Amino acid sequence: MGRPLDDAGLDTIFRTARSYNGYDDTPVTEADIRRIYDLLKMGPTSANQQSARFVWLLSQESKDKLAALATATNPDKIRKAPATVIVAMDLDFNEQLPWLFPHAPDAKNWFADDAMRHANAFRNSSLQGAYFLIAARALGFDTGPMSGFDNAKVDAAFFSDQPNLKSNFIATLGHGDPSTIFGRLPRPEFDQFNRVV
Repeated sequence: MGRPLDDAGLDTIFRTARSYNGYDDTPVTEADIRRIYDLLKMGPTSANQQSARFVWLLSQESKDKLAALATATNPDKIRKAPATVIVAMDLDFNEQLPWLFPHAPDAKNWFADDAMRHANAFRNSSLQGAYFLIAARALGFDTGPMSGFDNAKVDAAFFSDQPNLKSNFIATLGHGDPSTIFGRLPRPEFDQFNRVV
C-alpha cells in the first residue's frame, strides 16, 4: 500500500521542479546514472515491456557528437551539460518478453505486427523517459528534456549496429543553474482539460 509523499517530496519531483537550460560544474558520475536507472526501471510498462534503451553521454566527445545533430539552442546545452541521455526505443522489445514477462509464455507473439510493436515501443519508452525525469529529480538532480534534434542522424550515429533501436527524446542532466530557467509557464486547471464521467 502506497504512502503519500510529504510536501517537500512533492515539490522536489513536481511543484517546484523545473526544466533547466544550464548546470553548475558538479559532475555526473556513472554511479549516479546507475542509481537513477535502478529507480526508473521500477516504473510500470505494459506487460513489463521495458522497451526503453538509454545511452548515457558523460564524455565530452560523446556530447559533442550528439550536439552536432541537435537544432536551435540545444547544441550548446548538450555540450555544456555534465551529462546527456538519449532515450531510445527497442522495436524488437518483444524478443525479451520470455524472461521479462514469464506469466505469459506466448507474450512475444502478441507483438508480431510491426505497427503494434512500434506503438508499444514508443508508448512505453516515453513512459520510461518520464520515469527517468522523476527518478533524477527524486535523487537531487535536474534535467532538461528536449526533442530538437534529427532523429535519423542520431540513430545513424549511435545505433548503426542496432537498427532496431530508434531515438525517442534526449535530456540533459546535472545540478541546475537557476539563472538558466524561464518563468513558470501556464498549467491548465482541472476543469479545462478534464472531465469526470
